[in-house]
Amino acid sequence: MGLFDFFKKDKETPAQQASLDAGLEKTKTNFFEQLSKAVVGKSTVDESVLDDLETMLVHADVGIETTVKVIDRIEARVARDKYVSTGELDRILREEIVGLLEDNKSGSTAVLDNAGSSGQPFVIMVVGVNGVGKTTTIGKLAHRFHSAGKKVVLGAADTFRAAAVDQLIIWGQRVGVPVVSHGMNTDPAAVAFDAVQKGVEMGADVIIIDTAGRLHNKVNLMNELSKIKRVMQKMIPDAPHEVLLVLDGSTGQNAFLQAKEFTKATEVTALAITKLDGTARGGVVIGISDQFSIPVRYIGVGEKMTDLQLFDRHTFVNSLFKK
Repeated sequence: MGLFDFFKKDKETPAQQASLDAGLEKTKTNFFEQLSKAVVGKSTVDESVLDDLETMLVHADVGIETTVKVIDRIEARVARDKYVSTGELDRILREEIVGLLEDNKSGSTAVLDNAGSSGQPFVIMVVGVNGVGKTTTIGKLAHRFHSAGKKVVLGAADTFRAAAVDQLIIWGQRVGVPVVSHGMNTDPAAVAFDAVQKGVEMGADVIIIDTAGRLHNKVNLMNELSKIKRVMQKMIPDAPHEVLLVLDGSTGQNAFLQAKEFTKATEVTALAITKLDGTARGGVVIGISDQFSIPVRYIGVGEKMTDLQLFDRHTFVNSLFKK
């Protein structure tokens, strides 16, 4: 059994489902208000309805390219079925959004299923700009793994921001897991190496490495992340096993720009999208997954430690369309 096979059985509790529903409330309210306007006075899905639907999806920060893809899919269904009522639009839209997320394996644990099979710790390198909730996401991830009985080590390799190092140490104390830190203005790669070494020595299941969130110079960022990877590979040749990009869902199109820059700087393998509870822009989850062909692994829907949830495309879309 792989290290992360427990995810397959890790169904969200009723309390977590309630948190998800509450976290998506602003997006859902905006979504259905716009959808209602699109179909008012109409009985069938015609060109006018599709134009309004397109505007609605763009306003929900699904993104233009993904919106066009969704509209094309619905147009194809309307042409095939000859008659599609506006009453069916909810169901069709839901199915097409799930289909897009499935195409990009969002919510899939495929990458994680074989983790730990080599007997080595599973290494997650976390990237993202300052302010998106990166360090908090790491703390909540550590809580999730630790609560599942896994040995966790954290590495405070965001050494250019004192608050990041201190914050991760506090999270480690709060969750009850060790944090490797050299303090501020030290070599991030050295921190990462020592964290991986400690994880190997203590027989850890998972090692999570924080990294600096600076985008002012993409070349420097690329070089720094590459160096961190190289030194970790001295201990574990195939590390990191996951490069997790954390994005703030409330920033809408700015999150798209950040994803674009980070995917140029390093090979991002999964996404965590935070702060969905404070925004009506939850459609960003759909658009970013589709446009970058990167699976969404986690979403943040609140402040509690349990509010970083394993993303499930069906649960997400069902909650989004729940009336």
